[in-house]
Parts: sequence; structure tokens; C-alpha cells
Amino acid sequence: MVDSLTVQIIVTVLAGLAYVVGLTGIIVPVLPGTITLVLATLVWAIVVGGWPAWTAFGLVLVFGAIGMGTSYVLTGRRLHAAEVPMWPVYVAIASGIVGFFVIPFLGLPIGFLLGLYIAESLRLQDWRRGVSSAVVAIKALGTGILIEFSLAMLSTITFALAVVVHFVTA
Repeated sequence: MVDSLTVQIIVTVLAGLAYVVGLTGIIVPVLPGTITLVLATLVWAIVVGGWPAWTAFGLVLVFGAIGMGTSYVLTGRRLHAAEVPMWPVYVAIASGIVGFFVIPFLGLPIGFLLGLYIAESLRLQDWRRGVSSAVVAIKALGTGILIEFSLAMLSTITFALAVVVHFVTA
């Protein structure tokens, strides 16, 4: 029979691994990001229980909502202001995924950038304007990723502190 402390340790380790996947998913849009952090913290809080776990879940939920919302709104506004539609970004994401399998690791950013540049150049029917439009889109996406990642790191710190408080006071 497995005791309660062992289950708590196992779930904490799995939640920590989910945090690694979630943080990676913010940078690499193929994996789920912030939602993974929130769900991992929720499962951890349900299994572990106690005020540190539920406080951490509440904070991670707030940080996640702010991060995702701010990222979405700011990225969308900047793309809209530059008159860049979303379909070139979707083409870039698909190109990045293909690039990842063609050239492991480096193929993702290379495929993304190349796909964005080609899609924008074709959309604008001008290869030079395609470069400037792609740069604007990359800056907008980068800003959104940076904001969401910063709040995800704050969530990670919150989770780590809650783990320490939980196991020290248990």
C-alpha cells in the first residue's frame, strides 16, 4: 500500500515535469503552454490539498489569465495596426513544425521565419515589403511570448514556493 506522502511526492514531481512542458510550450507553440501550468497546479492542489496548494493554484490561475490575455491582446493589436492578417502566422507555425522534422531543433525557428517571410511576400506581392512586414509580425509575436513567459515564470516560482511550504509544514 502506498502512503499519502509518497502519492504527494509523485504528483509533485509530475506537476514539476508538466511545468517544464508548459514553459517549453510557451516558447514552442506546438506544445500546450500556460494551460498546462494551470492544470498541473490544479491537479497538484486537489491531490495535495491545504492552503499553500490552493493559494498557489489561485495565483497561477490569475497569472495565467493575465499572461495569455495580455499576450493575445497585444500581439493582435500590433498585427492589426501593421495590417498583418493571422493566416501568414498560421503558415509560419505550420512551416516551423515541418522545419522541426526536416532539421531537428533549428528547423523550428528557421521554418517559422521562412514561412512567415514567404507568406507575407506572396500576400503583399513584394519581396522587400514582405521582409518589413515579417519583422513587424515577429516583433509582435515575440512581445506576446515574452510577456506570457514572464508570467509563467512567476507561476513557476509560486508553485515552487508552495511546494516548499507544503512539505516543510506537512
